[in-house]
Amino acid sequence: MLTKLLFGTALGLTMATAGIAQEKMRISLQLPLTSHLGENLQLFEKEVEERTGGAIDVEIYDSATLYKDKEVPAAVGSGAIESGVASLTRYVGDAPAVDVFYMPFLFNTEDKVRAAVAEGSPVRETLEAEIAKTGGQVLYWQAYGGAIMLSQGGPIRTPADLEGKKVRVFGKTLGDFVSAAGGAPTLISGSEQYLAYQRGTVDVGMTGVSGVKSRKLWEVMDTITKTNHANIEFVVVVNSDWWNGLSDDLRGHIEAAAGVAQEDVRNRMSDIEAAAYKSAEDNGMTIVELSDEDVAAWRAVAQPVFDTYLSATGDAGAAILDAVPSE
Repeated sequence: MLTKLLFGTALGLTMATAGIAQEKMRISLQLPLTSHLGENLQLFEKEVEERTGGAIDVEIYDSATLYKDKEVPAAVGSGAIESGVASLTRYVGDAPAVDVFYMPFLFNTEDKVRAAVAEGSPVRETLEAEIAKTGGQVLYWQAYGGAIMLSQGGPIRTPADLEGKKVRVFGKTLGDFVSAAGGAPTLISGSEQYLAYQRGTVDVGMTGVSGVKSRKLWEVMDTITKTNHANIEFVVVVNSDWWNGLSDDLRGHIEAAAGVAQEDVRNRMSDIEAAAYKSAEDNGMTIVELSDEDVAAWRAVAQPVFDTYLSATGDAGAAILDAVPSE
């Protein structure tokens, strides 16, 4: 303890002598640190603190200890916290176009996802410009993988299997998709879904497979259906006033750290999902693949979702959909 105290005092004196004022960067995360997003934030923290020589002190508040996912946009935009991680769809109220990633089966290949989230792509630039109007701006994107469905006692293969069932969703467009298929969507935060499944608040779950592993959802659900009907993206957002108050040098170091973290999580996503599926199977879950006929049945009920999206987003939504390659 004395050694740590002396080291901390020495570090503080060194920074003071060097004329460096330490700036805190608190980041809110709804998932545990053991999740791949938590691990990715720890990589970002290491990169930032090394690159800035400790001038930026990154503090990660995981497992929704400060804010739930749905609260992050307002908390960051108001300056209540410097930074936060939120599912992209949490910005749908201010920027309806963000739900393009949840359009049914639109982003059904990794190439299409990578093209859309690439720096400078029309999809990414349009969405980030809309988010910036909320008082927060995107620092980098965190890949979360494809959406799956969770159930108990049998798979959800076709829309008929969803009829009359209550389904956990995490975005408006996903809710529209569930409604089109005959289900009853229920918006539930990621940090609350374990209890929702345990208590029977909903009959069917919807999440990314990595969330099954990090939240041990095999304890409350027994079947995964690999629908891959949407692409889940999270964004690390910083308060605009806090960001603009930093020196150009510090911003440059943080952006470089963000680039490293963004590339790392994107490149590892396939392995992360594969490990999560293995963990689910090892813990007794049944993994179900859809046939081409099953996917065709889901696509057949999805057209109203595209119509609703275009109605809500207008020219911006149409331009984004046009920018997504058909194959």
